[in-house]
Amino acid sequence: MSLPKPYTDFKKQYPELAQDFEALGVKCRQVGPLDERAAHMVKLGLAIATGSKGGIKSQARRAMDDGFTLEEVRHAAILALPTIGFPPIIAALGWINEVAAE
Repeated sequence: MSLPKPYTDFKKQYPELAQDFEALGVKCRQVGPLDERAAHMVKLGLAIATGSKGGIKSQARRAMDDGFTLEEVRHAAILALPTIGFPPIIAALGWINEVAAE
């Protein structure tokens, strides 16, 4: 999986910050009992809740790479419907479908 250009540009311009940011991600995963597979689904839910196109696509890709089915990933989006509403879910499902089509 390739990283988005804005992030690779950030890494070139601010290598120490990028390194610290990546280390923080590792520490956050290690601090609790969730396994990596469950963490991917949680992060997908967070990306959906914030409406982050890049985050949704990245986390959907990671979840499916980790064995979640497309229907399970779509279900994660549907679960957010009562909380965040219809338009953000339609957008999220569209981005998830883009990942599935890749």
